[in-house]
Amino acid sequence: MLELHDVTKRYGERLALDAVAFTVGDGRLTGFVGGNGAGKTTTMRIILGVLAADRGTVTLDGRHVTEADRRRFGYMPEERGLYPKMRVLEQTVYLARLHGWTPAAARRNALELLDRLGLGERTNDTIESLSLGNQQRAQIAAALVHRPEVLVLDEPFSGLDPMAVETVQSVLSDAAASGAPVLFSSHQLDIVERLCDDLVIIADGRIRAAGTGDELRAEHGTERWELLMSGDAGWLRQAPGIRVDAFDGGWAVFEAESDAARQAVLSEAVARGEVVSFTREHTTLAQIFKEVVR
Repeated sequence: MLELHDVTKRYGERLALDAVAFTVGDGRLTGFVGGNGAGKTTTMRIILGVLAADRGTVTLDGRHVTEADRRRFGYMPEERGLYPKMRVLEQTVYLARLHGWTPAAARRNALELLDRLGLGERTNDTIESLSLGNQQRAQIAAALVHRPEVLVLDEPFSGLDPMAVETVQSVLSDAAASGAPVLFSSHQLDIVERLCDDLVIIADGRIRAAGTGDELRAEHGTERWELLMSGDAGWLRQAPGIRVDAFDGGWAVFEAESDAARQAVLSEAVARGEVVSFTREHTTLAQIFKEVVR
């Protein structure tokens, strides 16, 4: 288990991280979300030891992370960091060798991973000759080829088409299934919501919310209901204890101040015409994000 405790970082007068604390559990995918400049990359660089915190600690399984520990980490920076003139397979094998794998094992790992990431036919191409999406896949392969025990990935889905997103999701899920704590940042909230076990939301260098999707919905979500009926639902605007958030003919989304008010809406809708559906609306991560960072 990877844990951050009271991690604080200043750049001159600017407070980049303010007592950041959260946990990345073993075998769990943790999505790290926030706007540009929120502190995601700074946090990740401190985890990796690229930057030093002014205060606070990073621990792995209850002890301070050491340089030896970090050699077992897999890291993918947001900026592309591969050698552009090297061939894809050569580059990936080289990185596995730097982590102590034998030539045969490094090549075996690299070929298996590149094939799975859809680069099996591009192994002899140079990095610079690849499309941006394929360069991203190669960068992911570089982070995973040594079979790390902890994964930290900065925007791994950036620039990927939908098919590639599915492939990378599968690879990351398998890494977590092997027991690795997996932390990744992304601006693509739909992917984070679909893929992650846990979520961490950061804004202005402070953690605003952390937990499972259900925990965040319970704490920060707004209970809303969707009504679809055959007749006009305009009467709902005058219903006591109801606030209409969206409306179009026989369709409406609303909030109810009590269960009694909600039940009264359903009874009235049934009396007025055929009710096609009456369901609780799923609170999305995007809605929660807007709620906690504003």
